[in-house]
Amino acid sequence: MLGGFVSAFRTPDLRRKLLFTMGVLVLYRLGASIPTPGVDYVAVQACTKLGSSTSVMQLINAFSGGALLRLSVFSLGVMPYITASIIVQLLRTLIPRFQALHEEGHDGQAKLTQYTRYITIGFAAMQSASYITLARKGLLLQNCADPLLTSDTWYAISIMILTMTAGTILIMWLGERITERGIGNGMSLLIFTSIAAGFASAGVSLRESSGQFTGLWVLLTVLVVVVVIVFIEQSQRRIPVQYAKRMVGRKMLGGTSTYIPIKINMAGVIPVIFASSLLTLPQLVTQFSHSNAAWAVWIQRYVTPTSAPLNMLLYTLFIVFFAYFYTAITFNPDEVADNMKKYGGFIPGIRPGKPTAEYLDFVLSRITAAGSIYLALVALVPTILFVELDLNQRLPFGGSSLIIVVGVGLDTVKRIQSQLEQRHYEGFLK
Repeated sequence: MLGGFVSAFRTPDLRRKLLFTMGVLVLYRLGASIPTPGVDYVAVQACTKLGSSTSVMQLINAFSGGALLRLSVFSLGVMPYITASIIVQLLRTLIPRFQALHEEGHDGQAKLTQYTRYITIGFAAMQSASYITLARKGLLLQNCADPLLTSDTWYAISIMILTMTAGTILIMWLGERITERGIGNGMSLLIFTSIAAGFASAGVSLRESSGQFTGLWVLLTVLVVVVVIVFIEQSQRRIPVQYAKRMVGRKMLGGTSTYIPIKINMAGVIPVIFASSLLTLPQLVTQFSHSNAAWAVWIQRYVTPTSAPLNMLLYTLFIVFFAYFYTAITFNPDEVADNMKKYGGFIPGIRPGKPTAEYLDFVLSRITAAGSIYLALVALVPTILFVELDLNQRLPFGGSSLIIVVGVGLDTVKRIQSQLEQRHYEGFLK
């Protein structure tokens, strides 16, 4: 792997792309450290050390590289764009116009991307207003008595909302520039940078607060989980496809063999994010209601704690459900079967058309079952370790974070290796 990066830097074109990508990532991390106008940075720093936040805030804060709890310019991170992208994908199944745009090719994809940008701006404005409201009421950082905002006027709050929304627009633009002129998927690399930026400091903090022995156990568990993630993410079921020979004019086409790769984890980390968001809704309801009723106490005791058995059970069920749901959206067996039939392809032993679609649906259901269980186990490992080792702080290495970091790392290495091979073959042909 190290030799591949050295070879990439020796290639002028790849070197420019890598330097451009690293420059944008440095700019992104710089924006995550600049406080929003109207925020008392000293009070935020003090409250971050003394206070704690809810699990939903911890999740979003991890995706923003710690920028959310610092109320920086890039506080929202890439979450509004991720939410907008998921909504546009869901709308494809509900609105025929979106599905038609998806099938139009480059022009249709450009329009869907434009819709995603508009929805991202709307979500950024709503989320920035929500987080500023939480900061005003002292709910963003619990156990914090100091005011986080220097001014409470409508003008100051409007400036903060506009600044955070503009920061999200800039993040979206930076991600698109990486995709066009750099290496890899821009948004994925921004998430990778945000999560990886907190690993070192979180590891040192865990070692200082829990001891060297506990830190070694956590490190060993993380290494085991990373190995499992690499193995599963690289695994796939290859369904053989044979194309029959056919005459087109005077040429004989077809007669080739290929395969349909179906990954064990087709849904990625989306089910984990959805499940975590749903489980935090009851906690937010009890916080905003300030109720001491029996139902609120029951939720705080049996549903809110991540170590509660009911919380783990609901977490697992939600992950399994969203794994099937998102896989069904992204992979359509009927569409794949129709395309195969159109171009003369068939699966050996399976008739084209509806039988092929039913066979693909059967294989996909079995693979998704294994993939959803894998996601649930990886997501629950940090929580189980948290309980067994009796750690006095939230485990810094979440399962969803490890899946994202490893997945994006593998994808980026593959892209670099692919471009190196292309340049090697071009030079060979010359």
